[in-house]
Amino acid sequence: MAQSAFTLERSAPQETALSRLWSWLTTVDHKRIGKLYFFTSLFYLLVGGLLALLIRTQLAVPNNDFLSPDTYNQVFTMHGAVMIFLVVMPLNAAFFNYFVPLLIGARDVAFPRLNAFSYWVFLFGSLLLAASIVLRTAPNAGWFAYANLTNNTFSPGHNLDYYSMGLQVLGISSIASSLNFVVTIINMRAPGMTMMRVPIFAWMTLITSGLLLLALPSFSVGLIELAFDRLFGAVFFEPSAGGDPVLWQHLFWIFGHPEVYILILPAFGYISEILPTFTRKPLFGYPFMVYSGIAIAILGFGVWAHHMFTVGLGTVPNAVFGTTTMLIAIPTGVKIFNWLGTLWGGSIRISTPLLFAVGFLGMFTIGGISGVMHASVPIDYWQTDTYFVVAHFHYVLFGGALFAIFGAIYYWFPKMFGRMLNDKLGQVQFWIMLVGFNLTFFPMHLLGIDGMPRRIYTYTEEMGWATWNLVETIGAYMLGVGVLLMAYNMFTSLRSGQPAPADPWDGRTLEWSIPSPPPVYNFAEVPVVSSRDELWERKLKKQAVPAAVKGGSGEEAEGIHLPPPSIVPMIAAFGLALAGGSMVFKEWILVGIGLAILLFSIIAWSLEPNE
Repeated sequence: MAQSAFTLERSAPQETALSRLWSWLTTVDHKRIGKLYFFTSLFYLLVGGLLALLIRTQLAVPNNDFLSPDTYNQVFTMHGAVMIFLVVMPLNAAFFNYFVPLLIGARDVAFPRLNAFSYWVFLFGSLLLAASIVLRTAPNAGWFAYANLTNNTFSPGHNLDYYSMGLQVLGISSIASSLNFVVTIINMRAPGMTMMRVPIFAWMTLITSGLLLLALPSFSVGLIELAFDRLFGAVFFEPSAGGDPVLWQHLFWIFGHPEVYILILPAFGYISEILPTFTRKPLFGYPFMVYSGIAIAILGFGVWAHHMFTVGLGTVPNAVFGTTTMLIAIPTGVKIFNWLGTLWGGSIRISTPLLFAVGFLGMFTIGGISGVMHASVPIDYWQTDTYFVVAHFHYVLFGGALFAIFGAIYYWFPKMFGRMLNDKLGQVQFWIMLVGFNLTFFPMHLLGIDGMPRRIYTYTEEMGWATWNLVETIGAYMLGVGVLLMAYNMFTSLRSGQPAPADPWDGRTLEWSIPSPPPVYNFAEVPVVSSRDELWERKLKKQAVPAAVKGGSGEEAEGIHLPPPSIVPMIAAFGLALAGGSMVFKEWILVGIGLAILLFSIIAWSLEPNE
């Protein structure tokens, strides 16, 4: 068949460097797209980490002039935007893309070309946002971009235009990706895989995708209004002309607080896959893990105004949002106790993925406890806009999301690349990062209580903040060393690491039943599932593992439908980004050209054959 021929040709040893490049530019294979997300977001991790080190270097000593005030504003704004939109979200998307089809026994996602489109939109959108750094006109009003700091009076350059256009483009990527995963998980599960047999990571992907689909439109509306204010003289957020700056805060935080769970729910999925594997126990309380994730998603839409307690909404709204903020701690606490229940009595194997998972439990719990404090309106009045808040969300998003992602990298790297990472080096990295993380962020609680504002450029010796700021800077550089160790580990492992077997961890889920890395078609036979921990059940009963592949030559692909490659998704994404980028400079001819490219690409897309 034609598709079988395509499979054999793509893996042929005689292909040239140019044909390999072309195969990556036109790929619609979910695994390759996952790798593209993976390496792109790791690059931005280095960028975001460098920006963080610039911040800490500036604040290491009093009265420092290492950075100018405007440069500092750009650096801390872009650090937040890069880490959220260009690191954590796309790193999660990398694992969504690569592993969700494998976990549910599918051969691909529901819409392969839409999947490719989402990556290329992300790449071009990220380049549009990152170009502002190179041009030294980066966004400078904080990643939340509060009005009136964003109007042309207070920010007359193109800084906030890059923000509004870049994030609009990135949002389209997230919407496309989310639609794909919702349809994939609901419609493409292997026979016998009921929803209560779906691996927790796939469940968290489904919930996260639903959150994105419901939360992003609010932010998109705000960004459109911001663009109209800046480019066309509208007054949505201009109080002197009847606009309302608080409107932006509502539109932003209706997205911004579900965004916290968009970032952390995938981490819950990683931990729920790692802990059972390395304790040799099924996940404790699986149904409660599922329902608590759903509860978090629902309650997540009712807590946004706890970011706005000091705005003056009134006692009733403050009481309501304070109560819902306390309530959301309940399903989160359920997950913590379920993970502890999984660890309790398990046959624990110490390895790098497990260390990062346990580190996540400790650091995320600290961040969660400090978050509950902010549900109390009087306490929040005292702590808001201080370094205490900075400590809180870094314990959640670095100690939580990133620690879990690092654990997932060590857990799934062998499956993705067919090579084992160096476990001893990984454990060294973990301890360096754990110590460095706590040196960096725990003292911020103390500085916040002592009154240090969160968006401060410098400070005087008399404030008494110098010692802890120096400690934090030392810790930040330790974190940098840890990230570089991981990069070195990955680089050397890709070149000369120990070849990975199909099942290096004695895994429980379907991805460990096929070779490392998997063939292009994933499963030679679609597996039939009869258990939540299907692979363990097969091993226990000494049955053949589902969809085992004897070789990797491609002969098993005969008769398997594989979607053909296409350059159209990349061209469509380029047209979209060209239109958005040209609007920054009001180059309307280029805007029209970009939209025309997008329109004709969509037409060509609709006419492309599926086979």
